[in-house]
Amino acid sequence: MQGGRSSSAVEAAANVGASAWAGKEKTKAVVEEKVAKARARDPAAKAAADARMEERVRGVEAAKQDAMRHNAAAKERASAAEHHPTPLGVGSATAAPPVSAGPGVHVLDRSSAAPAPAASATDGGHSATGGVPPASGTA
Repeated sequence: MQGGRSSSAVEAAANVGASAWAGKEKTKAVVEEKVAKARARDPAAKAAADARMEERVRGVEAAKQDAMRHNAAAKERASAAEHHPTPLGVGSATAAPPVSAGPGVHVLDRSSAAPAPAASATDGGHSATGGVPPASGTA
């Protein structure tokens, strides 16, 4: 989501923008074609102006369709991320190679972290991680 707006609203706004841009570009192509046809004296030049206009209109329409497909894909990505977050500790972050630190840089390496403190009689027999320590040799 962007600023509290749903991804559907963002996609719709982006599509409206793409359509507006395409309409403006198509209008420019038509006007330029009309001017070129008016200035042309021979039928070949008029046909060439018409062909250029049609090619520009096709190109603009293709660009608009690409933008709309891109907007739909962005909506899907945002929707998937919003509804299916990756749990902590899952994915490429856990499989990343260790980072080599330069001088003056401290990198926290969680793989060599100290184990959780052992349970004591004052904490009800539970360790800091919430587990119960293994039974001692007394029964």
